[in-house]
Amino acid sequence: MFKEMGQIMGMLRNLPKMQEQMEQMQQSLGNITAEGQAGGGMVAAKLNGRMELVSCTISEEAMKLNDREMLEDLIVAAVNAALVKVREQVAQESSKFVMGAGGFPMG
Repeated sequence: MFKEMGQIMGMLRNLPKMQEQMEQMQQSLGNITAEGQAGGGMVAAKLNGRMELVSCTISEEAMKLNDREMLEDLIVAAVNAALVKVREQVAQESSKFVMGAGGFPMG
């Protein structure tokens, strides 16, 4: 119990540094990007670490199919694939932040 109290007190002393690191991490999220594809590359979506859609490309081949419903499904699938990838990258960056902040126990 006293060890945990010491860890908490240490974190409180480092609060300004932790806030600065948190701001840096938030800024770095914009630099993280991930791309997801669907339909064998007919549709590609790119998201950043803030979960913002940065770009969506649709191939000429997909446009020629003239199937709106299928195209909508491909867009959703590509965005979801990109979300999975970008969430993994954000989790990795977040764990680096937590370890840099002293790796305090969760729970």
